[in-house]
Amino acid sequence: MRLRTVLASLTAGLAAATCLSAAGPAAATPGDHTCSPFVSIDRFSDALDKTTYDGTFVGNLSALALDRNGSLAALSDRSALFDLDARTLAPRSVAALADENGTGLDSEGLVVDRDGTRLITSETEPSIRRYSRDGRILDRLPVPDALRVAPAGRAQSNGTFEGLTLLPGGHTLLASMEYALSGDTAGIVRFQTWRRTYDGHFRLGPQYAYRTDTGLGVPEVQATPDGRLLVLERGFTAGVGNTVRLYLADPRHATDTSGIENLTGQAGVRLIKKTPLADIADCPTLGATAKQPQPNPLLDNIEGMVITGQSRGRLKVLLVSDDNQNAAQTTRFYYLRVRV
Repeated sequence: MRLRTVLASLTAGLAAATCLSAAGPAAATPGDHTCSPFVSIDRFSDALDKTTYDGTFVGNLSALALDRNGSLAALSDRSALFDLDARTLAPRSVAALADENGTGLDSEGLVVDRDGTRLITSETEPSIRRYSRDGRILDRLPVPDALRVAPAGRAQSNGTFEGLTLLPGGHTLLASMEYALSGDTAGIVRFQTWRRTYDGHFRLGPQYAYRTDTGLGVPEVQATPDGRLLVLERGFTAGVGNTVRLYLADPRHATDTSGIENLTGQAGVRLIKKTPLADIADCPTLGATAKQPQPNPLLDNIEGMVITGQSRGRLKVLLVSDDNQNAAQTTRFYYLRVRV
């Protein structure tokens, strides 16, 4: 979902702060890189901020995924899918995306499947389609009626499938709604799953409920190697800036809510259990600057997340912010280490 800012009151320039050059990593900033007992930040990069590639604006980034060849797939919410060099972030190719009628997508969630095809959500309907590497539609997954945008369903516009992840083993796909359905208690969002059948297609599976912090939504979710979830929660307050928090969530004992019309906190419904890992505002600034007010100048509209590996018992996690092609926002990559 695009978080709007009031540009009339902002006079910040376009100078980009960066701890990485386009050629690769710079030396780490000296000092404490701890955000919390569970999370530390190695560095950040603004190398792609306000750049173009092959005539396409490189920004509006809403999701990240590792490709099988080791490159980084980066999804723009304005119907573009980039292939990036995983080390330098330099774009290597871009594919245009569209629906069956040739209409652009509000593309938000991304998974690279085991055969190299791309599963991509669009927030407007919502939908999940399978695309080839060059952007051809191959398949479309079913979506429960209640999760469709009103009046077809009970979801609010720009509040649907923001996060998408494939659980370990590759048999279960999970999409996170950003905000609550009409009739559900505010802050209780639904996570829908699909199960892979013997022929490789995905069919609807169980659904679970997750409670966000007050005023926040879920822009991204990523499965950990043990089947739990890293969940990003995000919000924006004009004149104050962004709130971005990282949680570890465990859906394994949660109630299947697919048959429950309204989630109102009723007894007997077990929500996904979550444990706080870090508030990104508590991370060191590392010399970052912000183009609009922020609780920490490191912060921006963080929307994408991918687990890139593991080192010394910690997950290597990469975040990216969606600049909304806005002069007051920044396309920024964040390199974290997370202990789960």
